[in-house]
Amino acid sequence: MRRLNFTNTQVASSETARDINRGVVLNLIRRKQPISRAELARVSGLQRSTVSLITEQLIREKWVINGPFGRLPRGRRPTFLRLNERRAIVVADLRPNQTTVAVADVNGRFHSQESMPTLSQPAKTAAKLAVSIKHQMQSHPELIFEGVGISVPGRMDAVTGRIIFAPNLKWPEFDLKALLEDATGMQVDMENAANACLLAEAWFGSGDISHDIVVVTVSEGIGTGLFINHHLVKGLHGVAGEFGHVSLDPTGPLCSCGGRGCWEVFGSNRAAVRYYSESAAESESILFGDLMSLAESGDSLALKALDRMAHEIGRGMRAIVAGLAPEEIVLVGEFTRQWAQMGPIIEAEVAAAALVGNPPRVRPAEADPREARLRGTVALVLQRHFSASPESIQERSQDRRLRALT
Repeated sequence: MRRLNFTNTQVASSETARDINRGVVLNLIRRKQPISRAELARVSGLQRSTVSLITEQLIREKWVINGPFGRLPRGRRPTFLRLNERRAIVVADLRPNQTTVAVADVNGRFHSQESMPTLSQPAKTAAKLAVSIKHQMQSHPELIFEGVGISVPGRMDAVTGRIIFAPNLKWPEFDLKALLEDATGMQVDMENAANACLLAEAWFGSGDISHDIVVVTVSEGIGTGLFINHHLVKGLHGVAGEFGHVSLDPTGPLCSCGGRGCWEVFGSNRAAVRYYSESAAESESILFGDLMSLAESGDSLALKALDRMAHEIGRGMRAIVAGLAPEEIVLVGEFTRQWAQMGPIIEAEVAAAALVGNPPRVRPAEADPREARLRGTVALVLQRHFSASPESIQERSQDRRLRALT
């Protein structure tokens, strides 16, 4: 399990204090910007002289810039600090049919986006993706690019970074990370799509994230990101959270993973389209977006298909509630546009699964479902610099040693 605590402001007193305090100050600027040095000292508990040294270092590194002057009844006007929005990240959301590539700044604001088809041959997709990444970077010469973050509908090996399980892509094991790093010259960080959505909630959400939260992503398949006791749960081989491939009916339809009756064959976007096609007078081939539009126009068959989808999403979440007992379940997906209809059905299924006390809170994600994965990969890249974890500190120390040798 990996520690993800973006609100921790505890100051260390070991030999790594400088790096830990740097992470604390940088993270406070991110969360509370614009903020003065005096306020940073007050909130962090650090000495003002320490805060000044750290902020000057961050300004030299171009992570932080001086913002507007504050106003006080008397005395010297403070200078407010904020993140340098010229720092940017190239992000990509890899999906079975289409991949979106975008440029975002450190605050998760997007400068540009482009799309490309996702091919069945991983090497060809990697080549096209590398071209798209380089095109996005060349289109913004004014920005300082920190890295590349990619959301994948599958799981990566925790050591090698190779994609090892991506049934909806229908790819074999594949080293996408190494190919992209060689082609672009940038460090590439990859994360499972559901975990990326969890990062988006933790990093860009308006409030503090719950101690125990499960993020459920519903699209071509169903994925789950597990944040238990302030830890992102990875599990053996990095595949923890694949509830979408838990069988609800061993005699059910065949799943892309090779099993039968998995949760995602009943509760995914593709399942909802199937429900609609089965009930339509004519066998129509429609996309999930078309189904949503029909439902929004009041089409009874479309509403019925979404109603069944909601019941199936809720049915699968019963195992999550009984097995993990999270405080909160956050849902990400295009279907949340119909939350007024589908939300109460899902909430009722979750409430029925609670064994003791109040059921978990169930809500749609704050971020637009079309951007949640992209924004999560922004956080994926930035957490190497903003986190005060031992792993991040060690990586920054290695970067400094490498720069000293070159």
